[in-house]
This record gives sequence, C-alpha cells and structure tokens, in this order.
Amino acid sequence: MTLEPLLAQYRERVEGVLDRWLPDLHQTPRRLHAAMRYAVVGGGKRVRPLLVYLTGQAVAAPVERLDGPAGAVELIHAYSLVHDDLPAMDDDDLRRGRPTCHRAFDDATAILAGDALQVLAFQILATDPSMIDNAERRIAMVRILATGSGTAGMAGGQAIDLAVEGQAPDLDTLELMHRLKTGALIGASVQMAACSADRVSEEAFRALERFGEFIGLAFQIQDDILDVEGDTAVIGKTAGADSARLKPNYPSLVGLDAAKVRATQLCEQAVAAIDGFDAKADPLRNLARYIIRRDH
Repeated sequence: MTLEPLLAQYRERVEGVLDRWLPDLHQTPRRLHAAMRYAVVGGGKRVRPLLVYLTGQAVAAPVERLDGPAGAVELIHAYSLVHDDLPAMDDDDLRRGRPTCHRAFDDATAILAGDALQVLAFQILATDPSMIDNAERRIAMVRILATGSGTAGMAGGQAIDLAVEGQAPDLDTLELMHRLKTGALIGASVQMAACSADRVSEEAFRALERFGEFIGLAFQIQDDILDVEGDTAVIGKTAGADSARLKPNYPSLVGLDAAKVRATQLCEQAVAAIDGFDAKADPLRNLARYIIRRDH
C-alpha cells in the first residue's frame, strides 16, 4: 500500500478511537463536553497518531495495542492547541480553518476543555484494555507522555516561546524551544509505539528515539516555513502570525532558504537513524519525507 491510502486508513482509525473516548455530547456538563469534541474532532493532520501507528508497524506491534497511545497523544496535542490559542498565550482566532475553541465557546470553557483533554489522555493509558498487557510498559508510556508534555517538553517549550517573544534569540535557544515545544511530543509518539511491541532491542529503541528527535525538529521548522509562505486557507491558521506578533522562527533567524535546507537535513538524519530496520519501516521513512513536503 502506498503512503496516502495508509495514512487515510490510520487517520480514520484514530478518529474512531477519539470518538469512543470523548464524552458524549448529551452527558452533563454538556457545554464542556461540546468544547472538548470541538477541539478534537473536525480536522487536523493527526501526525502524532500516524507516527504511533507507523512506528508500531515498523516494530511489529499489533495495531489494536496502538489505539490507546495514538488517541492519548492526540488528546495532549489538542489540549495544548486550545491553551496556546488563548488570549494570555498566542491569542489566535483561527485553528484548523475555523474559530479557535475560546472564540467558539469562551475562555473559561476552553481552559476547562484543555484540562479535561489532558486528563483523559492519561486515563486512556491507564485503562485501555486493548493496550499491551504489561504493567511496566504501560507505566513507561505514562512516563514518556508526561515527560513530553511537561517542563522538559511541550510546556517548557511554550514557556521559552513566551519569554523570547519580541526578542532575537540565538539559534541554539530557538532549536531548544522547538525541540521541547513540538519535538518532545513527536518523540513521545514514536517511543510509546516502541513500548507496545513484544520485543524491541535497546539498540532499536535508541534508533527510534533519534528518529523522533530529528523529525520532531524538522516538523517545527516546516511549520515555521509555512508561517512565511503558507496560505491561510490551506494551513488552517493565520499565515504570518509569528511575524505579526514578533515571534522568532527559523526563517527569521537564518532565512527561508537555509530553513528549508535544515529541514531536509534533519529529515535525512531521521531516515538514516532507522537504516537498520527492514521494509516494515518504509512507511515511517516516507512519513518523515511527507512531513517536510506538506503544505499545511
């Protein structure tokens, strides 16, 4: 199967997973549940769940074991977008081609929706009966997702992002911000999938860790590039928002051409990191290439 049909298949699968775990709209408190569903359902590339499924395929993990971590990491990502879009953070009005959660509902409901989505992610890892029947592996997945979401990951990266707004940080600071804010959760997706397999050697796990690190940074650099040359109607959020808020990004520091070269280099490093894997990893390699070619 070529990449696009496979991605469509896994996107459809994770949509079903998310629908099953999200609270029903008719359950009280209805407005909060509606905001949670609004934030998660109805768009999104689902790159993090795709990384879970394709990494799992590369290490021969049964697909049903991957549904839990795939859904959990997407819920963490969705909660982060809800909170990042708030007036106290990035103050965005558009996400995935429609009003942001706090615009569609209100600030307080958006905050609660993000809180509830974060908790639901860990509830899945703790209780999903289809995941690997190994307590040590499941605890490892909780640790991986928590680390990727906290001050050593996504939240820490967002704090750096807020601190350097309006400044001109050096490249090392920018890369650290990107590795934490975006790369850590992408890396967590890969690592949780590896934990879902019956057997993954230490060497293979480390190779996948390196893959996640490289492709996580490449993903964010491509996002920076799209902020400069993307179309709002295509990328689903306001193009040029970084420049308007004087937020530093890769093209603003090194130039657009150099940013594209860096993204390509990182993609090549990611693919090279899993060179020792067999053909089952080909879709994962192709996803890495897709990540730096995407237009949204």
